[in-house]
Amino acid sequence: MATNAIITHKMRSLLTMLGIIIGIASIICVVALGNGSQQKILSDINSLGTNTLDIFNGRGRGDRNANKKRNLTIKDADFLRKQFYTESVTPNVNGSGTLTYGNKSYTASLRGVGEEYFNVKGLELDTGKLFNRDDVINGSQVVVIDENSRSQLFKDKNPIGEILIFNKRPLKIIGSVITKNNMSMNSSDLVLYTPYTTAMNRIIGDNHINSITMKIKDNVDMQIAEKDVTNILTIRHKAKDFFIMNVDTLKKTVESTTNTMKLLISCIACISLVVGGIGVMNIMLVSVTERTREIGIRMAIGAKQRNILQQFLIEAILICLIGGVLGVGISVAFGIIFNMVIKNFTMIFSIFSIVAAVLCSTMIGVIFGYMPAKNASELDPINALSRD
Repeated sequence: MATNAIITHKMRSLLTMLGIIIGIASIICVVALGNGSQQKILSDINSLGTNTLDIFNGRGRGDRNANKKRNLTIKDADFLRKQFYTESVTPNVNGSGTLTYGNKSYTASLRGVGEEYFNVKGLELDTGKLFNRDDVINGSQVVVIDENSRSQLFKDKNPIGEILIFNKRPLKIIGSVITKNNMSMNSSDLVLYTPYTTAMNRIIGDNHINSITMKIKDNVDMQIAEKDVTNILTIRHKAKDFFIMNVDTLKKTVESTTNTMKLLISCIACISLVVGGIGVMNIMLVSVTERTREIGIRMAIGAKQRNILQQFLIEAILICLIGGVLGVGISVAFGIIFNMVIKNFTMIFSIFSIVAAVLCSTMIGVIFGYMPAKNASELDPINALSRD
């Protein structure tokens, strides 16, 4: 009977469901977008390397004099390499200049790094080989290029063995790398990797380094390692003239922030559910008024109060449940279209959020449908039959 009542008044039922549909679809889409954005940000952070500490010159990110101070040294990196919690360490020297290949010139970035840098930063070998410890010790004039450099300079040509001129210094290409997790990069950036000894002694001509990257062993707490590194370098420098970026701390911050944003926006979307629930209650109250004579006839032929209560309550629950299912279907359809159109970002649906949304719509049917159902069950049969 409840189903027949819903089918008989299709337009009224659909308008009643509208608030529920919008609320359920909004919550599911918000959670899916939040999960997708969180995974995208974390995958980009993972491209910086896991279990890593990046140590920079200066007192913090906003220190304008960081590049002038140059407090970190190769000896600092060698000392940190000896610590029990250290898996690998690489000094980093950064520079930019003019790259010449053939008869064309480009602006490129040069990164002088150790042989362990590629593993720490999640750079996978595409072709050729990476430079080794001997290349670092000897200051070999070799270079590894990134995927952007390879595509712009060589296209389909094999770059191995080719000679690049960077700031009038020849460098032989021995390999090319690609970035894990599709870390977003500006397609116009040309990045070259060479041993830091080569960069310091043959190209840049500066014995100071820009930063130190450490990879911490898996069984060591990152917070403890960071604190110990801070104490060691503070004692060596007799001042805290550096700052450390802990990738794991950054990941936790991102997770906390995105979870907070998902909760906030979901709470806002829940307002639609409340509005939808009030709409269900109002329509059901109107329905009770319209069907007073019908209720009177049923009670006259033996229907009890609980039977009338059950019928109207089931009707309200069905309206909310169907609205919830339609909301889930709309959100999933939107997600499929979104993922097809947007290539670098995906909506990730949560089974928990979908189940919770459907249960929530059912609860709304029970809560907001109870009052109209109770009013219907308490009607006096004689008065109900006497109404037009």
